[in-house]
Amino acid sequence: MYTINELQSFISAEIDKEISRIGQAEPKNLYEPVGYALGMGGKRLRPVMALLSCNLFSNTVENAIPAALAIEVFHNFTLLHDDIMDKAEIRRNRLPVYKKYNENVAILSGDAMSIMAYNYLLRCESSDTAQMIRLFSQTALEVCEGQQLDMDFESRTDVSISEYMNMIRLKTAVLLACSLKLGALAAHAPAKTADLLYVFGLNLGIAFQLQDDLLDVFSDQGLLGKRIGGDIVSNKKTFLLLKALELSDTDTQKVIQDWLGKDRFDADEKIQAITGIYNNLNIKEITESFIGDFYQSALNVYEEIDLDREVKSVLLELAEVIMKRDH
Repeated sequence: MYTINELQSFISAEIDKEISRIGQAEPKNLYEPVGYALGMGGKRLRPVMALLSCNLFSNTVENAIPAALAIEVFHNFTLLHDDIMDKAEIRRNRLPVYKKYNENVAILSGDAMSIMAYNYLLRCESSDTAQMIRLFSQTALEVCEGQQLDMDFESRTDVSISEYMNMIRLKTAVLLACSLKLGALAAHAPAKTADLLYVFGLNLGIAFQLQDDLLDVFSDQGLLGKRIGGDIVSNKKTFLLLKALELSDTDTQKVIQDWLGKDRFDADEKIQAITGIYNNLNIKEITESFIGDFYQSALNVYEEIDLDREVKSVLLELAEVIMKRDH
């Protein structure tokens, strides 16, 4: 079995090869931003998950490389468009594509990446390729649904926590779940086991996004790679905000709603005010407990996965990487 670090190095080398190849493609103004986006780094969590899952059933991971590349390219495509919609100023401590080039370039290069993802997936040599494409297509559509819900929530004042949980399931969790199942399918895993890996990844994915919400407020900007408090500034309906509204008394709710309703404000002052409310209500600790619930759900599914405990223990290592991250 490969270690997670070995898989990260492995997929990073494969991505570097693709960046070099893409850099030679024409028209340059379409493909250069693609290479720039892929070269921004990151943890490569999703493609690593695909390779790891394949490795549970196969001594080699080569057959899952196309699926891993498809996932990473698709994920980065969503970031290109998300940054435009969110008016993000920084991505992984670098300018987002639309800032470095322009919005039209980011839109078109993102479109190209979404198509490239399918071309990578079609390179998989598997009898389950058709099923893999169906899964990938459904996941891609769900990610778009989740992003639309996220945008819809920005103008709503009545978003419930259950609605929010459904949104992050679609926007974030399904792609992590898909990554694990695609890797399993690339290795011809039994259907029941592939399905359990999907559910395991879904629970981890929800915990991952909740952790992301938490880190946006309580992390370090240098580690996070983007501005701390960005969700607060943009009125994102995160679990933290919704839980604060639920737990606040009438006066505190009014303070929060006043900040949400302001068109002009000092960003640092807003971040400080809302973070202060979170601290008073113990929102950090409540969120950490909620994250723990989904982590435990993932562990429960882990116990059902019919693989040798020594073999599947790498899934626990993956879960710990997600749970213990600080950026």
